[in-house]
Amino acid sequence: MYTRSALAAGAALGVLLVASASADAKTTRHHRSAGVASRETTELKSEVSALKSEVQALEARLDAQSQAQQQTQAAAQAAQSQAQAAQATAQAAQTQVAVQDSKILTIPTEVATEAKKNAPKPGWWNDTKVGGTMFADISNIKNANGNGKTGQSGTDYDIKRMYLTVEHKFNNTYSFNVTTDFNFDSNTTSPSGAAAVTNNEAGGANTASGIKTTQLYLKKAYLQASYADGFNVRVGAADLPWIPFVEGIYGYRYVEQTLIDRTKFGTSSDWGVHAYGSFFNHIVNYAVSVVDGEGYRQPSLGTVNRTSTMDVEGRLNANYKNFTVAVGGYDGKLGGDVANVATYHTAERFDALAAYTDSHFRIGGEYFWARYWKDVTTSSLAKTNSSRGYSVFASYNFTPKLSVFGKYEWVKPKEDTVAAEHDDYFNVGLSYKVISPVDVALVYKRETLRDGSFSTGNGVIGIPTGQTTGQGIYDEFGLFTLVKF
Repeated sequence: MYTRSALAAGAALGVLLVASASADAKTTRHHRSAGVASRETTELKSEVSALKSEVQALEARLDAQSQAQQQTQAAAQAAQSQAQAAQATAQAAQTQVAVQDSKILTIPTEVATEAKKNAPKPGWWNDTKVGGTMFADISNIKNANGNGKTGQSGTDYDIKRMYLTVEHKFNNTYSFNVTTDFNFDSNTTSPSGAAAVTNNEAGGANTASGIKTTQLYLKKAYLQASYADGFNVRVGAADLPWIPFVEGIYGYRYVEQTLIDRTKFGTSSDWGVHAYGSFFNHIVNYAVSVVDGEGYRQPSLGTVNRTSTMDVEGRLNANYKNFTVAVGGYDGKLGGDVANVATYHTAERFDALAAYTDSHFRIGGEYFWARYWKDVTTSSLAKTNSSRGYSVFASYNFTPKLSVFGKYEWVKPKEDTVAAEHDDYFNVGLSYKVISPVDVALVYKRETLRDGSFSTGNGVIGIPTGQTTGQGIYDEFGLFTLVKF
């Protein structure tokens, strides 16, 4: 872009060139007349005047451009100043945030320090857990035979189990567990027909003589030593190898007992020494118990209930991915080998299970065979008294809260001595998890006992006393609940 002085110099140069050309023209053409010279002078003045006007216009334009350029430069400088100020403000804010963050990071340490200063001194309660489990239902039962309904029939609310558990950990090796349960006194006589109402002193009906009470007893009470994954020992009343294991796979213990527990060919806990462990990343597992055989409700007390021999129950199982297979067995006198009591037979039982379980689906089957289970103290038998039965179960989870389930069981309690007697049982239900510790299930149960009388977890079912043929039918429909904390 040209400056004003350059334009003025150019204009002056132009005027001089015009004047020089005019003088040259006068020299070479001096013969021209004065009139012609006068006209040329006038034209020259006009051209000079036009050039001055152009110079002035250019100067004005240059002034305007210079002023706009100065304003632009001023605006750019102002924007740059504002940007620098904003950057300084942001830097200050960032520094302040960093300071606050550093203060926040110190808060947990300060809180932990203060909490540690004010925390109570450690005691036994720091390594102690208290919990509870309740199985309950409100249902309608119809237990009937050839003589009509038995006294068990009707509608009521039942608490089948109520466990209170205290666990204490002494260190990483030794711990202690005590679990209480209770039992109601009841009239468990054979179903001799339609029971007549006989009120007891407390006003109840269909009871044995005397007042019903609640009996509290120990389900578990043991000292545990955990030496390794492959070797753990419990001394006292503790879980036996088979029934609790199957309950964990079945998943609906609050609705019904498992096969050998319901039919009373086994129990879930007993007094003695128990060992268990696992190998190969929990693929192979074992459990073995050496017990008195009388069950957890009859501990030995000094000279009372002290057995001469010990019973043995064991289990070996393998878990691979979602599949489980297991075998087990029992051998012993079932607590019958006490002072001044003769035993003639040894009870035996063989167990087997196969199952598949995942987050949505489970299916399994259990089988047992037993001999002399009810006849340890029987002096002679016309035939060997053996028993056998099986169970199949399945469930499907539609959602983590909603599932459908069912199972079927078939048992011959006295296969050799009363071959016609057999028990058929099934249940179906729909369960819903209300909250994590509470499950509810709408359930229907049906059990049929043909040509005999049999005591199960649901009571005594079968034909009336004195009869040899016929059947007893047990129906139950209701809402079953599990509460666990």
